[in-house]
This record gives sequence, C-alpha cells and structure tokens, in this order.
Amino acid sequence: MTVTATSVDESDAATPRTATQSRAARSLRALVPAAAAALSGVLLYVSFPPRTLWWLALPAFAVLGWVLRGRSWKAAFGLGYLFGLGFLLPLLVWTGVEVGPGPWLALVVIEAVFVGLVGVGVAAVSGLPGRPLWAAAVWTAGEALRARVPFEGFPWGKIAFGQADGLFLPLAAIGGTPVLGFAVVLCGFGLYDVVRLGLEARRTRAPRRGAAAVALLAVAVPLLGAFAARPLVSDRAENGTATVAVVQGNVPRAGLDFNSQRRAVLDYHARETERLAAEVEAGKVARPDFVLWPENSSDIDPFANPDAYAVIDGAAKAIGVPISVGAVVERDGRLLNEQILWDPQKGPVDTYDKRQIQPFGEYLPLRSMLDMINKSWTSMVRQDFSRGSEPGVFAMDGATVGLVTCYEAAFDWAVRSEVVDGAQLISVPSNNATFDRSEMTYQQLAMSRVRAVEHSRTVAVPVTSGVSAIIMPDGTITKRTGMFVADSLVQEVPLRSSWTPATRLGVLPEIVLVLVAAGGLGWAVAAAARGRRAGDG
Repeated sequence: MTVTATSVDESDAATPRTATQSRAARSLRALVPAAAAALSGVLLYVSFPPRTLWWLALPAFAVLGWVLRGRSWKAAFGLGYLFGLGFLLPLLVWTGVEVGPGPWLALVVIEAVFVGLVGVGVAAVSGLPGRPLWAAAVWTAGEALRARVPFEGFPWGKIAFGQADGLFLPLAAIGGTPVLGFAVVLCGFGLYDVVRLGLEARRTRAPRRGAAAVALLAVAVPLLGAFAARPLVSDRAENGTATVAVVQGNVPRAGLDFNSQRRAVLDYHARETERLAAEVEAGKVARPDFVLWPENSSDIDPFANPDAYAVIDGAAKAIGVPISVGAVVERDGRLLNEQILWDPQKGPVDTYDKRQIQPFGEYLPLRSMLDMINKSWTSMVRQDFSRGSEPGVFAMDGATVGLVTCYEAAFDWAVRSEVVDGAQLISVPSNNATFDRSEMTYQQLAMSRVRAVEHSRTVAVPVTSGVSAIIMPDGTITKRTGMFVADSLVQEVPLRSSWTPATRLGVLPEIVLVLVAAGGLGWAVAAAARGRRAGDG
C-alpha cells in the first residue's frame, strides 16, 4: 500500500510539471513562426538599397511562404503583420529623422495592415494547386491597393524598387513594377515549395511530380523571362544625343529648417551653375545643351520676388542654355511645387506643377485632428500645396524632357504619363535635405534606375544635397555626386522615343495580376465552403 501511495503521489506531482512543460513547448512552437515572420521581413529590408543584396528577397519570401502555409485567417494576419513590421520599420525610419518617431511609427503601423491582409490571402491560397502563382498574385494585389489608399497611396517599398541591381530588372521593361515585383515574389514562394517538396519526397519516398514541376517552373520562369527581356534594355540613341548638366547646389545645413534659409539655397545653386559656366568657358567641361536644377532650388517665388528672378536669370545667362528650376510659387491663391523652364534670353517660358503631392509633407489630410495631437506638426505645413493637372514635358534645346518631381517617381502613372506625352529623357528633381544622410536618397535613386529600364529612357536626378546622378536607359549609374556637397554632373546621353511593352501596356499587367489574385482567392473560398459542407454531411 505504501508503494502504491508513493506512486500515486509521484504521479500527481508529475502531472503539473508535465502540463507546464507542455504549455511551454506549445508557446515555443507558436513563437517560432512569429519570430521567423518578423526576421524574414528584416531580411527583405536588407535586400533594399543602399545594399546590393537584392537576392535576399527570395529567401525572405520563401520563409514567409513557410510560416503562412495552412494558417487560419487570424494567425495569417498576425504573421503577415509581423513580416510587414520587420520590413517597413527599418525601411521607413527616415520618415522620422526630423519630426520624431511618432509619424514614422504611425505610418508603419498603418502600412503593415496591408501586409497583414496579404498574409491572409496567401494563407487562403496555400492549399491550391499552383500555390506560388496565386500567392505571388495576391502580394501584387496588396501592393496595388497600398499604392492607392489611403490618401492616394504610398507605394514606397514596392518589391520592384529593391531590384535595381538584380537579375530580374529587365522584366520592368515588359510590365513595369507590378511584373518585376511579381516575378521576384513568385520565385521566392516557388523556392519554398521546391525545398518543401524535396524534403517530403526524401521522407516518404513518394515524390509528387506534378507539384514539384509547378514549383520548379515558379523558380525557372521568372529567371528565364528576365534573360529573355534583356534585348528590351538598350542605351542606344534613337533621336541623337544631348549633353545634360545636373546641378547640386547643396544647402547650408540639413533638416526641415533649411527652408528658412531659402535665399542661401537659391544662391548656392546659382553659384554652382556659374562655376560650371566658367569651366565650360575654360574648355574644361563640355557645354551642356540644358541644365537641370533640383526641387526646391528656389523656394523664393521668382514671379513675386524680383531679386530671386534676377539671381536665376543671371545664372541662365551665365551658362547660356535653358535651365529647369525647382521653385515654390503662389498663383491665384494656390501654393504650387513647380518646375520652371528658364530661357537665358526670354526668361521663364513654361511650367510644370507637381501632381502627386506628399501627404503630411506637402499637405495635411487630417489637419484639425493633427493640430489637437501636436501643433508642431501642423506648423510645419502651414499651407497645403495644390496639385497640378497636366503632364510636364519641356522642350529644351531640341530635346523633350519629362519632369517627375521627387515623390512622384514612386507612382507608375506619373512617370509613364511623361513618356507617353513625348519625353525622350526623364528628370527627377528632388529635395532630400529634410532626411539628412538617411537611406531615403538611395531608395529613391533605385526607383529612378527601375524607371529608366521600365521606359528605356535616360534619367537625370538633380537633388539639392545628394545623391544626384545620371542614369542610362539600362539602369546603370554613370555619374553621381556625394551627399551635402556642391557639385555638377555633365554628360552626353542618348535620347530615345520608342516605347517598351511596359509603356504601351500601362496599368494592364497590374490589372491582370489582380484578377489572377481574385481568381485564386475565389477558388480557395469555394473549396473551403465545399469542405465544410462535406464535413457537415
């Protein structure tokens, strides 16, 4: 009896310990996919510029495919959200450089919701045949939504923008950023299925050849497509060449307060242009056909301030060729972020008003609410900018130059509209001084490289404080400046007028991929409903 009692006591004592160990094991098992989701998001961030580790996007999506496979919608949303946080928190940290962590964290919290919803969709299609195809299309649909809402969208962080140095880049010429991003994600999800099915075949000795073939195609087709698209990438001149000068005047100091030194910024750009003119006269530098100044190079309205007009006019006369000047002007009570075509003899002859203005930077969509939260935020944007309505293509000494001002470079339609309107070369005037030495300028430069290949155009990037650059139609940077230095770049570049398939197709490839995603989700929902009915029967 004693032995029996002792055995019962030990059994009773062991039961709580076993239960505790079981709960700990379950908690650990739950933490593994959560940690994997967040870390794979960080891995995707590391694949983005200024690093050239573009290939890390593939294992990032392979891991995401693993953690989402077969999950419930709640778990999938949470895991997708963690992936979004791991990716977007470090990617967008530059948004809080001058205004503090509040806006940065708010932006990431909102944008990660879209990634969480994508996680739900990827998990839903994870049981379908051809799973990598449906999952990649769902990701593309999520990017399409994020590029449009809220506040007209925020496309920053599109997968395509991390591929400027990658093997997949030529695909941008076929279908723009949606096709390029889709190919990368498809290859990543396919990579997961190749590994999963390979391990399963070794364990069961019963390979599923059909599923394995689909997985291999998901990896191989994007790679083969990228090689097949390479003939579309060319820096051959079709309409002669032009010698372009990009001027980076620099700013007195970085940060939001550089706007309080508007006259100094204007003087710096005029001074650098005059220095360039002296080098041209001395025969040290080729004479440019036209000069490109950055966004905000004159925050003093030259139409309302004769002294600013005189400074710009003097610089144009010194160099003796047209200048595209980035200015802030007020016209008919509207504040405009404007590019002005300044002729050395005639003065201002044409303008382009920025169409895609930046929420919470150039206008405040929730001004009254933000004013209650933090008046310092609303004081930074005292008056909302107004939007332009027409594409901007300047005729500059025989070349047609399309203007895509800073934030607009992230939007597919804004760049394409200039090419369709006849641009033989694209200028992306920008002002990155607000973001100091953060990664923002490199991320934006990568966007311009993708746009060069997408539309087969030379892209010039004049920036107030760097990095300014000249990019060939094949996406190669041939000249660049440092950051926070006064400098100028002069180069003869090809002019091109042919349209790539991406230019011709416009938004159509994205629509097709969204429809594919909808078809996959519809199939998954219908299959789940049939399964429930069968179970009830």
